[in-house]
Amino acid sequence: MKHITSLLLILILAGCASTQTLKDSYEPPMVVENTLEKEFDAIPEPAKGKVSVAVYSFADKTGQRRPAQQGTTSFSTAVTQGAEVFLIKALQDVGKGKWFDVVERVGLDNLLKERQIIKQMREAYDGSNAKPLMPMKFAGMLIEGGITGYDTSTKSGGAAARMLGIGPQTQFSEDIITVSLRAISVNTGQVLTSVAIQKTVYSTADSLAVLKFFKEGTQVFEFESGLTLNEPGTLAVKAAVEAAVVELIKDGNKKGIWNFKE
Repeated sequence: MKHITSLLLILILAGCASTQTLKDSYEPPMVVENTLEKEFDAIPEPAKGKVSVAVYSFADKTGQRRPAQQGTTSFSTAVTQGAEVFLIKALQDVGKGKWFDVVERVGLDNLLKERQIIKQMREAYDGSNAKPLMPMKFAGMLIEGGITGYDTSTKSGGAAARMLGIGPQTQFSEDIITVSLRAISVNTGQVLTSVAIQKTVYSTADSLAVLKFFKEGTQVFEFESGLTLNEPGTLAVKAAVEAAVVELIKDGNKKGIWNFKE
């Protein structure tokens, strides 16, 4: 009878713990806070107006694959292959949109084809009186770079404590994403400034284990419940790109490429 009472008590406690875990894991969605928002938005504006820049690519140069379960093969990459979207958006928004004018170069082929279609249609209807398209805006500076590193499990560890076969366990691991960015003068081809930024990606796992033996060790009861949280790699890349843009502006100010408005 004592063993049955103990078993019921363990099940009730474990049920409460798992119910609490499920309740916490299904909270209403929240807007992700930008940890760089203060510096990203508050950086002083340029003294001589916006700088016209072009982004051709911002590729994944790591070659890393997403970790797969044992016995399986993963063809997914560890980081996003479309990071130029984050770079273009960061250049447009940094300093409340007062720093850069970004011209389209990622989809340049599509843009030129569409302009050619418009030109042909105007000539077909208006002939020699067809109104020409406005010239495309050129960029005085190229922004190049990429995701240059993805180091997995640079730090890992954990802790556990059990009493009478009952206790919690916590484990963690850290990955590091490295992003590089450089500004190149279109007029001279000179690399004006270059920066590298590292962002840590955290993963944690919490679990509760129960292990009990009954009837002189001939019967065993085992229960385990856990929750694993992995920081999204895509958001880590976005944060690293935004930090790289801020550092690029600050480094350019130190080198006299541009100046902050007083």
